[in-house]
Amino acid sequence: MAQISLRVAPMPRMLSERDAAHYAGLPPAKFRAICPVRPVEFPSGDRRFDVRDLDTWIDAIKGCGSGDDDIIAKLG
Repeated sequence: MAQISLRVAPMPRMLSERDAAHYAGLPPAKFRAICPVRPVEFPSGDRRFDVRDLDTWIDAIKGCGSGDDDIIAKLG
């Protein structure tokens, strides 16, 4: 029997705006327009979105609807 060994890199906790938009399933312009999550500003000036904050926002949207269509309507 053959064995396959895979290494999966963990997803970073802090995401660029582009990656955060992708994580939320939105184009960057739409993400900027509707996402209430504030990025964390590091001492270097880099701004990153915390995945946990994005998850909280997405979970709040989900809690207001009863299914996928409701979620998509709120994001659109």
